[in-house]
Amino acid sequence: MQLDLPPGMKIKGGNLSTTYTALQLHFHWGKDGGPGSEHTIDGESYPMEMHIVHIKEQYVSLSQALSDPEGVAVLGIFFQESNSANKKFEPLIKALKRIPRPSNKTTVRGISLQMFLPPPTDMRDYFRYLGSLTTPDCAQSVLWTLFENTVPLSRQQLSAFSQLRFPGGRPMVNTFRAVQPLNARQVYRSGSRIASSLSPALVISSVLMLYSV
Repeated sequence: MQLDLPPGMKIKGGNLSTTYTALQLHFHWGKDGGPGSEHTIDGESYPMEMHIVHIKEQYVSLSQALSDPEGVAVLGIFFQESNSANKKFEPLIKALKRIPRPSNKTTVRGISLQMFLPPPTDMRDYFRYLGSLTTPDCAQSVLWTLFENTVPLSRQQLSAFSQLRFPGGRPMVNTFRAVQPLNARQVYRSGSRIASSLSPALVISSVLMLYSV
């Protein structure tokens, strides 16, 4: 499930070598709130993980950026089950009912990307490493930033994503790639001598396009 982001949203700083432009965000999840994240922290999986995909601002497309070893920057946000619903997510949860199958799309109004993120003070703790896309052809061109603090969603909200369908009608569940070996990659944490605090400077529009893919 993907949301196309409007032009003009960028991130910089936080030891990024240049400015990156946002393209889209998408989600990976398990089944009815079960484990579904593509990364783990200390071996712990999360029910869902959101990826905000960016490319270096000098590139015009994702395919062009993938030729650069650091051409793509992805911000990863983990979601954790909560006893109560996250009201900020309700417009998105309701929109899922309008895109039950692949190729369905809808426009979600009156929301901003900041509604889906942890508070800025909770985005100072993160992990950083050089890796790959998690979908074929898994190009080794991604600078990953994974935030340690989570966003709460109720079990009912998490389960709403499992109501989407693959082609042929099969439930769209377990949409994540299994954790892969590090293969000698270095993983850095904010606050160390190498990685400093990241403060994404996001310019937000009020209109997002939502797809089932």
